[in-house]
Amino acid sequence: MQIAVRPGDSLWGYSVMFDVPLQLILDSNPSLGTTLQVGDLVQIPGYIWHEYTVVAGDTLWKIARQNNIPLNLLLQSNPTLETEQLQIGTKIMLPHRVTGRVINGNKNYTYDQLLQDIERLRQVYPNLTTQSIGSSVMGKDIIELRAGSGPSEIHFNAAMHANEWITAGALMQFINDFMLAVTNSQPLNGQYVYPLYSMNTISFVPMVNPDGVNLVINGAPAEEPYRSQVLQINGGSTDFSGWKANIRGVDLNKQFPALWEVDAVKGPQQPAPRDYSGEAPLTEPEVQAIADLTRERSFNRVLALHTQGEEIYWGFQGLEPPESELYAQRMAAASGYQAVRNVNSTAGYKDWFIQDWRRPGFTIELGSGQNPLPLSQFPSISQATTAILLEAMKSAYS
Repeated sequence: MQIAVRPGDSLWGYSVMFDVPLQLILDSNPSLGTTLQVGDLVQIPGYIWHEYTVVAGDTLWKIARQNNIPLNLLLQSNPTLETEQLQIGTKIMLPHRVTGRVINGNKNYTYDQLLQDIERLRQVYPNLTTQSIGSSVMGKDIIELRAGSGPSEIHFNAAMHANEWITAGALMQFINDFMLAVTNSQPLNGQYVYPLYSMNTISFVPMVNPDGVNLVINGAPAEEPYRSQVLQINGGSTDFSGWKANIRGVDLNKQFPALWEVDAVKGPQQPAPRDYSGEAPLTEPEVQAIADLTRERSFNRVLALHTQGEEIYWGFQGLEPPESELYAQRMAAASGYQAVRNVNSTAGYKDWFIQDWRRPGFTIELGSGQNPLPLSQFPSISQATTAILLEAMKSAYS
């Protein structure tokens, strides 16, 4: 919600008036200086405007009381109105505090759905910043969302595998729940999370593989040569439910330079719905985008959300730091999942991160069954995602 500065206004005053932590207002207005100028526009996170039409007998005081907002907040929102007599039919803008989710991740989570939900979140939470970190093979933006202002940098990504698209909806719903709890000073999963916001800077990439996700959910694209290529790779079948790769038939989680040469000889030697490692590491634009982001930020820890197995993988070739086991055990205890040190994994994102940075990296296998997991599992997947991600944020200072 955007308001115009009046004489005597301050960001601290807005924090008190709207009952929003000052840091959230600062993060929502990075271009504003410490001294406000009359007429400046200020973004207030966690609020949206509602229009109200004056009826007989209304005063601003009465409207404020009926809508449970302070009178000075109503005056702030409508500075040209008189406090006593209002003309019937006058339109008044009422600030409305958002106290529930504005998105729902429990659906077939396509790339278009992702874009719509990002826009909804940004309208309510301007302290949530977004940027494109690169493009997919078909030119779709791979979008990063960032929240928090602390010194510990954490990264979460999802939907690297096409038929694991349910992880994108789970991560987006977590972002909504986290921002809602931070803005309203409410508990999430039984804990107050503003300290986690203030201690961490959190990077989210909800959909690493947008072309592949759309292929699994919507079927073969209309555009050529992609349509002909995916049908050929899939043996002529129009059932893409088993497709994990990107649109070129390269498995993105087998593309990182962490024993890639070992992984490459195990799977298919040409483009395939799954397990083809490519002609070399880091050939695919989606992987290049994640790798460039990771190098730029030098994250303290990373988590990649996959399905399925209800397991947390935390080791790679003995290169992981000692604290990785402790963090994994805490995440396992919070979620009911099993922490597993070694798994037959090479060339994956967490493998590369552990190898090159010697910092904690984790692959989270959400849910159980056969991919793509049904939406009937979404509530339990969402619950586990929340428990694991909050524990990952806490681990920076515990």
